[in-house]
Amino acid sequence: MFGDGEISVRERFELWSAALLAMATLATAYSAYEATRWGGQQSTRFTQAGAARTESAKAQSRGFSFVTIDADLFTQFAVAYSQGNEELEEVFRKRFFRDEFKQAFNAWVKLEPLKNPKAPDVPFEMKQYKVASLEEAEKLESEAEGLFEEGREANQTSDNYVLATIFFAAVLFFGGLSVKFRSQHLVVATLAFGTLMFAGGVIRLATLPFL
Repeated sequence: MFGDGEISVRERFELWSAALLAMATLATAYSAYEATRWGGQQSTRFTQAGAARTESAKAQSRGFSFVTIDADLFTQFAVAYSQGNEELEEVFRKRFFRDEFKQAFNAWVKLEPLKNPKAPDVPFEMKQYKVASLEEAEKLESEAEGLFEEGREANQTSDNYVLATIFFAAVLFFGGLSVKFRSQHLVVATLAFGTLMFAGGVIRLATLPFL
């Protein structure tokens, strides 16, 4: 029993309990809201990462196709050169070589590869040889990795908000249970523990990003 002044003391405990329950309810709703939003963020980022990887694969495929074409044309050019067919060589240079390959080829020729042992064996080893599709594929893959990492972080944040709701669920439990006791010591202990859990949950929320 609470003894003298029981009604006044119990009202104070009930007020403490009501305030604790109200704040825990609001905090739970907020945590659930943020967890849902971060879950949506995770889904969006993963979808975007998947789309970027698909586009990267397409660009890479195009790029390898261009490399194959360049290699085939260069091989045919080398055959024409070995046969002394200057007319066919000129056709390859002006009409068939792609602009990306042509830049590397011209730079390679200036090195006089047949006389200069330091020159690369083929123009594909020149720094001027760049395939835009392959560079695009690399850029998209890097973008996909960034988006996937953002999605992973969003998933972790969502999980952290769910964890915070566990704190507030405990607050609701102990806050509601406290006023059921007749012993003042038990009431104080359960309310104090509930308050401690609430403070822990609030501190946890303060460390999390929000949308």
